Amino acid sequence: MKEITKAEMDVVLKLVKSPEVDYNANNLAKVVGITAMGALKILKRLESESILKSKKIGKAIIYRVNQESYARRYIGLILSRESLYANPLVKRWIGEVKKIKNADLIILFGSVLEKSNPNDIDLLLVTDQKRFPKLQEEIKELNKINIKKLHPLYQTYNDLIKNIKKRDKPLLNAIKGIVGRGEEKFLDIYHESRKE
Repeated sequence: MKEITKAEMDVVLKLVKSPEVDYNANNLAKVVGITAMGALKILKRLESESILKSKKIGKAIIYRVNQESYARRYIGLILSRESLYANPLVKRWIGEVKKIKNADLIILFGSVLEKSNPNDIDLLLVTDQKRFPKLQEEIKELNKINIKKLHPLYQTYNDLIKNIKKRDKPLLNAIKGIVGRGEEKFLDIYHESRKE
């Protein structure tokens, strides 16, 4: 396995964070900001390493994340690496939200990723019905001590998958954020939402 380049990381993140889109080399190149040949080279190499798989639809060849365990570990690494290379403000909030115990998946999204002084901190929190009241209490307690308020978007695992399949815009926007915890859960959601 070669060193992971920024372009490769961008390609993988775009694929995994956009389960509602079928990407080929051309449309992926446009959204990532590289040449179509560069995107194709990355996609072919990742396919040869069993990280991605391709499927022909008409004349286009689309790419998806492979569900093999090696591919899962690789994508988990990419998701972890994204949070590691985030700007200091985002890293600070990732550290803060890692204190949350009753969420299996935590994604930071919205203005905290784009502004140096966001109004609040948008979070997608995935939990189950049983732990939901405890999670609400955790957020309430964190909001008492933090300068910026946490603005949670709560989902169960199944509701999140349903909403992705329904192409719910707020949810699709949220999953494009940075995973603070639960890379494995994120990949489970990606694979379930891609099932036909």
